[in-house]
Amino acid sequence: MEDKVQLEVTGLVKKFGDDTILDGIDLCVHKGEVVVVLGPSGCGKSTLLRCMNGLETANEGTILLDGEEISSDGKKITQLRQKIGMVFQSYDLFPHKNIIDNITLAPVKVQKRTKKEAEEQAEKLLARVGLSEKKKAFPRELSGGQKQRVAIVRALCMNPEVMLFDEVTAALDPEMVREVLDVMLELAEQGMTMVIVTHEMQFARAIADRIVFLDNGKIVEETTPDEFFTNPKTQRAKDFLHTFAYEKRRT
Repeated sequence: MEDKVQLEVTGLVKKFGDDTILDGIDLCVHKGEVVVVLGPSGCGKSTLLRCMNGLETANEGTILLDGEEISSDGKKITQLRQKIGMVFQSYDLFPHKNIIDNITLAPVKVQKRTKKEAEEQAEKLLARVGLSEKKKAFPRELSGGQKQRVAIVRALCMNPEVMLFDEVTAALDPEMVREVLDVMLELAEQGMTMVIVTHEMQFARAIADRIVFLDNGKIVEETTPDEFFTNPKTQRAKDFLHTFAYEKRRT
């Protein structure tokens, strides 16, 4: 991890109608750092990622990528969004296109790369995630875990500088979760800058350089994984972690 700040969020406020979803978020993500965002449902985690990617426009505050502001300006946001890959809970693959065509569509259409070049990169990435033999398959022929790995490859094929992951294992069966998390762990080891929203606590502890805990649209706690999981400073964080701890009831 380098000292360079790659993604900087300052005074971020996001409202939907009268509801304030994000209330003055300040967050810096350094190059090569993995930041895991935790918090209860409805606390603003996904909205934060969508603002970082320019899918949502903030009411107040700024988001900078390599010192350049992410705004809703049409051409500029298209260029910046190519640098920030995002993988969602839903795979959003085109059902009528095979896997290699799903992956290469954006590099060819948006980045104006040749089909041959995009396919060569896609095949290398598919090999990395163990899906080389599925390149001509259609989404309906893949398991949920395989589809999610394809969604990660599709984002990586745009050569992003930062990757955002929004609850990418939430819809998967437990046996499929591991194969997706292994891909993300490998990306972390290779130095990819990542911001991850997850409810997988063991995974969060294993992959994160830093934990950011949100509640009611605010950062309540921000610390190392070991510190957060063994010695949370706030009662709200203690209550949150307690929901993941189960003990046998004595009768």
